[in-house]
Amino acid sequence: MPAHGRGPERLFVVVGYDDAELLDIACVTTSLETANRLGARPPYRILLATPGGKGVGCSTGLKLEGQQILERLKGPIDTLLVSGGYGHERAAADTRLTAHVRRLAAESRRVASVCTGASVLAAAGLLAGRRVTTHWAWARRLADRNPGVEVDPAPLFIRDGQVYTSAGVTSALDLTLAFIEDDHGARLSRWVARALVTYLQRPGNQAQMSMFVSAPPPEHALVRRLAEYIATHLDEELDTATLAARAGVSERHLHRLFLEHLGHSPARFVRRARTEAAAHLLSSTTLPVSAVARRCGFGSAETLRQAFLDIYGVPPSRYRMAYGPAAQDGAAGDPMPRDPFPLSAW
Repeated sequence: MPAHGRGPERLFVVVGYDDAELLDIACVTTSLETANRLGARPPYRILLATPGGKGVGCSTGLKLEGQQILERLKGPIDTLLVSGGYGHERAAADTRLTAHVRRLAAESRRVASVCTGASVLAAAGLLAGRRVTTHWAWARRLADRNPGVEVDPAPLFIRDGQVYTSAGVTSALDLTLAFIEDDHGARLSRWVARALVTYLQRPGNQAQMSMFVSAPPPEHALVRRLAEYIATHLDEELDTATLAARAGVSERHLHRLFLEHLGHSPARFVRRARTEAAAHLLSSTTLPVSAVARRCGFGSAETLRQAFLDIYGVPPSRYRMAYGPAAQDGAAGDPMPRDPFPLSAW
């Protein structure tokens, strides 16, 4: 096979181990196989490589058969991806496994991890000096154990050079769709997303957890009440002094409570809540950007643009082009070339 699988096929190797997360693997392999069915050229050749080529037990209790002996696998490889799962710490402590991951990474065009698979890449010495992400619940531990690695728990996935890391579980879909777009273009990536009935594609720097689905800790009623008030009064005055007066506490005490229970200062929390609400309106309505800005409490469209750049990495206009009603209509008028799941395949 030509270097890095750029000839007749693209060799995509998923590294599995005992107690891996099935979704971490399936999100990747199903997306790639769907791309093949929809006409990816060159197609992906997908292999599950495991220690000794043995079957691996997944966290769900199901078992996957290994297709390739990890220790005997050789490059060139287009993409090497390490899955996550509850067994990641044992896998990261297995020096034989990490040595082979390191060896194969040197023979791969790009290297990636899903979820806690980042800890295996870190143990293999592949993340030193890089900015990476992982499942938000494991980010602190990854950072503490690897002081030379910059761990950002917010994005869905991060690319640093030719090394990609993604957040928890289904963010593997977003990462794989990004790979398909890089390899074959946005049209095929869109077809795959439609076939899988998922988002057309969430940007990598979109937050792992939305404020509107991650409730404040219920044990602090004051913080919870204020967070709920903010979410339902975004177009009102929400500066720290106003919120502190509403809560009957000092500004300093309110600042401390927000940092302790929400991880943000009051001002930062309000800005993020307004920006997420604006993102929802941009993707679900045709309101002018200036009207979206007013509804969400921004003083001007320019203030909204700056907040969007800070949190999403793109301006509102570009976000709407990708995820707004017009983009959805365009996708509906872009028929898939053929049935990705033909009856003859069942």
